[in-house]
Order: sequence, then structure tokens, then C-alpha cells
Amino acid sequence: MHDIDDMEKRGIPSVMVASAPFEEAAQTQVDALGLDISRIFVPHPIQDRTDEEMREMVDLVFDELLDTLIE
Repeated sequence: MHDIDDMEKRGIPSVMVASAPFEEAAQTQVDALGLDISRIFVPHPIQDRTDEEMREMVDLVFDELLDTLIE
């Protein structure tokens, strides 16, 4: 999260992408650190997915990710 915040401060549009079970923890950390970073959550798990499954997952969130980056 600090990396995303740092890149944003440098003028580099950034978005944190994590799997859904970490949404609450991410919000807690954002609140505790006072960060204002964009976040997108994808289905869990990630590590055991095939390349094709990862491409399908990206297809599901690509438009949201792009919209978030160009806001």
C-alpha cells in the first residue's frame, strides 16, 4: 500500500489489486495509515490459477482497472 501511495504522489497512476478475502484488512490498513489509494479486488485464490484462468480474471476487472487509472 505504501508503494501505491508513493507512486500516486509521484504522479504515476496506480491501483492496488488483491483477492477478495483481503478487502476488509486492506480497508483497515488504509484507515489506520490515512491513505487514499484505489483498490480492486478479484476472486480468491490467485496462486493456483492457470494462465488461462488469470487471463479470464483480468478480463473481468480490466475495464474497472483502466477507469480507475484514468480518473
